[in-house]
Order: sequence, then C-alpha cells, then structure tokens
Amino acid sequence: MKLTATAVKNAKPGRHSDGEGMYLLVTEAGQKYWRFDYRFLGKYKTLALGVFPDTTLAMARSKRTEARSLLASAQDPSVAKRKAKAVAKQKLDNTFQSVALKWLETTESQRKANTDAKLKSWLSRDVLPQLGNLPISEIKTTDILVTLRKMEARGVFDSVLRVKQIISRIMKFAVREGLTDRDPTYELQGPDTFKSKPTKHHAAITDPKGFGGLLRAIAGYEGHFVIKTALQLSPMVFVRPGELRAMEWSEVDLENATWSIPGHRMKMSIDHIVPLSTQAVELLTRLRLITGHHKLVFPSIKGEGRPISENTLNAALNSIGYDGSLHRAHGFRASARTLLDEQLGFPAHLIEHQLAHAVKDANGRAYNRTSHLEERKKMMQRWSNYLDQLAVGGKVLTFKSAS
Repeated sequence: MKLTATAVKNAKPGRHSDGEGMYLLVTEAGQKYWRFDYRFLGKYKTLALGVFPDTTLAMARSKRTEARSLLASAQDPSVAKRKAKAVAKQKLDNTFQSVALKWLETTESQRKANTDAKLKSWLSRDVLPQLGNLPISEIKTTDILVTLRKMEARGVFDSVLRVKQIISRIMKFAVREGLTDRDPTYELQGPDTFKSKPTKHHAAITDPKGFGGLLRAIAGYEGHFVIKTALQLSPMVFVRPGELRAMEWSEVDLENATWSIPGHRMKMSIDHIVPLSTQAVELLTRLRLITGHHKLVFPSIKGEGRPISENTLNAALNSIGYDGSLHRAHGFRASARTLLDEQLGFPAHLIEHQLAHAVKDANGRAYNRTSHLEERKKMMQRWSNYLDQLAVGGKVLTFKSAS
C-alpha cells in the first residue's frame, strides 16, 4: 500500500513501504529517512533518497523514478549519485575566482611586477565581483558580456578589450586543466562587439609662424633646467612624451649622436633609433653635467629614482601660455609630421618611420630600426636647423627635400 503525506508525517518507528523498492525508515529517535532497495549485477544495494521533511514524499518518489530509469539503462544509481556529488564538488571548488588565482600563480613569472599589479587590480575591481563565485564550467558568453558592458559604461574602452583578453586566458587555462569545455569569450570577437574609444586629437600647432612663437616661448621658460631641457628637446626628437620622460643615459650615445630606445618602452614594442642633431647633442651634453650621475636623463626633482611626471611637460607649456586647447606635449609629433612634409618636403615613409609608426617597404616587410638611418640623420639635422630659423623669427622659406 502506497504512503500518503499524512501517513509519512505520523509514521512510527519502523519501515514503511511505498512500493517499487522505496520505503520510509523511521528510527526510535523519530528521524525519517527515504531509502530505495535494488539489485545491480546480482548484488543487493540500498540508495539513500533524502531525509524527511526536507525531502518530501513527492521528491522521494521522483528520485526513485530516476533511479529505476538508470537501472533500466544498466547503470548503478549509487555510482551515478557519487559521480554527481563529485561533479557538484568540482563546480564548488572551481569557481572562476579559484581558477583565476591558480592562473595568476602559474603565470606570475611571465609578467613584470607593474603589469601583474595592474592585472590583479582589473580582476579584483571589475571581474571577480561579477564572475568570481560562478562555477567556471557554467560561465556563459552573456555573463562575460554583462561584466564587460559595465566597464564600457564607465568609458574605459581600452581596458574593456584588455580585460576580455585576461578572461579569455583564464578560460583557456581552465580548458587545459579539464575544468570546462570551451572559452566563451570566442563569441565576443569582432569590431562591432564593443564601443571604440573616441578618437582624441592632441592639440598641436602646425603652422610655421605659430610654431616659431612656441619655440621662443620655450626658450624663455624660467622653470627648472631639467624641465626646460625636456621642453627644448621635445620638438627636436618628436618622440612620445612617455618615451622622452623615461629616457636613460645608457641609451644615449653622444659621440655617435644617437638615442636607442629599447622595444619594451616603445608603443609598437620594437627597438627605435632617434638620430640626434648637433643641437640635440649640445642640449644633452649640458644636461649630463647635472643629471649624468642619475640613471634617468630627466629625473623627477622629487627624487626616488622616478622620471619627471606625466603632467610635468604640459604644466610647463601651460605656464608659458600654451594650454590644452593650443598645444600639448604629444602635439610636437603632429607638428613635426606636418612641417617636415609641407615645409621641408621629406618623404612620408621617412617621417613615419622616425615617428616609430608601422611602416612597410614595397614588399610588405616592416622596416627594422636601422632602415634609412643615414637619410633620417640628415632629416633630423635639417629639422633642427629649421627649428632654429623658426625660433629666431627670421624669414621661413618653403623648400623641398632632395632626399
């Protein structure tokens, strides 16, 4: 006779059958356990189905039906239960956070300390609060998309792509460890997935007369000599401000008039040579008397082995009347690109190569750091001579390069 909900509730100590191998076992202390007896490969076995009242009569019957279905397909319900528990435990033990921490530990030696700190900051601030507690095997593309959309809403467009890349690396690590089947970031490829960073044009003076006025203002700068030299050198070498600030004396060869920037400090990660004009060599020679005992060419006046700060050059430009709407430190690159082309007539590939942009030859091969070096040396000297002409306010003639 099958049990009823009332019978289960009022059951006395003993064994109360519900049929088809299932029964309610009531102890002398009043605890009530659901059990299912069956035979598998000739052996008598018992499967625990739960404890009343957490497992109701209807729930116990559903588990019995599931067990009988397994037996019909020649599977042992007890083994299937142990496997299910193991899978559940694996999911509990292998959340995204636990796998991310294991990946960080495994790959730590591959990263520089500052990169490692930035990566951990992204994870703790933007990723783990959203994905950290989820079993890594259950993370879907939509989960990752929601996480990245929140970053996108803050306007950190570059960071969105970097964080997606980090999540992808963690997911691929999980695939290799057998913790999940796939990397769900795969569907987040393509240029139309996320918003692009709005193009930001750095303010730059590109007409000869206006640029001459800027050079004269720099010459009259009355601030710290190190900062003034950095300002004076900026238009001569027209590198990115970050590359100039981090310039080291070990990279400078004044005798051969070259500055060799290692690839790890370049945006394109490629070694770059900057030919130094006689004017640039003169500036650096004077500066070496002051900062030559430092590692850095432009050390911060605050010391501690740091270069002048990111805002130092722009603040200096502000102090001589050139705010962000007129000209920025990064703008010296646009000024050089325009004037070298329009006023001095140098070939575009020479200018772009000196700007450390990706330039390829006629066969589609990227130029190496020494490509056209002699021509670039001549260009950089003529460029500094031209800057001298602009600075004194003399008549500026437009002429084409013979190179």
